[in-house]
Amino acid sequence: MNRTKTTRAMALATVMALSVGACQTGSMSTSETVGTLGGAVAGGLLGSRFGGGAGKVATTAVGTLLGAYAGNLLGRRFGDADQTRASDAEERAVSSNQAITWNNPQSGYSGNVQPTRTYQDSNGQTCRDYTHTVTIDGKREVARGTACRQGDGNWKLVS
Repeated sequence: MNRTKTTRAMALATVMALSVGACQTGSMSTSETVGTLGGAVAGGLLGSRFGGGAGKVATTAVGTLLGAYAGNLLGRRFGDADQTRASDAEERAVSSNQAITWNNPQSGYSGNVQPTRTYQDSNGQTCRDYTHTVTIDGKREVARGTACRQGDGNWKLVS
């Protein structure tokens, strides 16, 4: 199957997943929206690796829906206070080039942000890769990201 059909299937399934999630709760928080979208993309990419022809469209759509659902559930559990602590830790870790640990005693969730590599990108900006390990209900999830230093000295997440 070509890339256009895969992209269309993922987009359709993502819109469906967001619609279902919004109807279920009335409206989604930022954490739920980010979780839903992130899960949909990851699930769709995983699903697109299987099947062929119409089967590939189906596995992409199913992967997108399942990923959106799982991401939405995670987003619901990861509240605004957790998101704030996690974002602050990422910002401090990237700007200081040191590992930063955070926790939220109210939710019991915690995380660790570890810068892994600093380099100059093709535009001459200083960029830094990092891993962010989050523990929710005893389960660890690892995300990877990249931030680059802007002209004003601030760091901006680029991936």
